[in-house]
Amino acid sequence: MERELLWKTIETERLALADLLEGLSPEQWEAQSLCDGWQVRDVAAHVTLSTRARPLTALVGLARARGSFNRYVASDASARSSRPVTELVTDLRNVAGVRHHPPGTKPEDPLADILVHTQDIAVPLGIEHPMPTDAAVAAADRIWSMSFPFHARRRAQGLHLRATDAPWERAAGDDEVTGPLASVLLALTGRPEGAVRLEGPGAQRLVART
Repeated sequence: MERELLWKTIETERLALADLLEGLSPEQWEAQSLCDGWQVRDVAAHVTLSTRARPLTALVGLARARGSFNRYVASDASARSSRPVTELVTDLRNVAGVRHHPPGTKPEDPLADILVHTQDIAVPLGIEHPMPTDAAVAAADRIWSMSFPFHARRRAQGLHLRATDAPWERAAGDDEVTGPLASVLLALTGRPEGAVRLEGPGAQRLVART
């Protein structure tokens, strides 16, 4: 995606998630998300991290987490998620237009982050929230190219992935896996519950690796 369009799409998707969150019931806020061990409120607290993570704060957070990226991210989400849900929504609206990505990442990373985390909330709640096609393709390209933290190509070893609703496919083998690009993205980022719409001889193998 052209850079200006990329950042505008990130802003639009953050505001769309804020709208979605604003309409949730108290019970939905406490529901389990697609992120293992995280409730919806934890994901909502986490999605602002990419706008807040500066080199010094990231280093301090990682040091406190004894060098574990996962512990750092979980600790940050936990510290913020107990706040009133109205504040979590306001936080997201306030940073929607922030054009910052954490140290060592690319602008496509916050794009993939907001697209996938929106599905983390929407899918288990039974809410349809389509991804913009161009944005989903850019996010899938970025996830495929990364090693840490998703190791997408390792997950897809021996498989040929093809989206049925977008011009995107990648091959790391011959066994075909087809389905909506959103489902492919959720599988490649380790979310088996979000990948149930995948089909083909390699689909079960991919889901089993998430």
